[in-house]
Amino acid sequence: MSFEVKGKLVEIYDENQVTDKFKKREFVLEVQDGMYSEFVKMQLLQDKCDLVNAFNVGDEVNVSFNLKGRPYTRDGKTTYFTNLDAWRINPVNQVETESPSNSSSAPDDDISGLSFSEASDDELPF
Repeated sequence: MSFEVKGKLVEIYDENQVTDKFKKREFVLEVQDGMYSEFVKMQLLQDKCDLVNAFNVGDEVNVSFNLKGRPYTRDGKTTYFTNLDAWRINPVNQVETESPSNSSSAPDDDISGLSFSEASDDELPF
């Protein structure tokens, strides 16, 4: 599932080499939700780890990300993990000009190019 969120960078962590073939980098966005702020930790994986290098704490950014989740069972108890995997970061004021062939373009499950028509007032939304 692909989503986008706008927020202010409040924390950028160092790259973490988890195994010899897997690396990740986390960052935190402050997202306004009405009167309150939400602090959302996201991660960049593999070749996407460098995307955040162009930004500083305090910058307003748009982040495209995938919502992922999986179960983990240990000693008969199942725990569920949710990850927000970022794959594109742009400054808020930048107009989207990237082509689909760009290395930071959406993965195969991206639906950002689809458009949906509005239903008229006398139609049901389903």
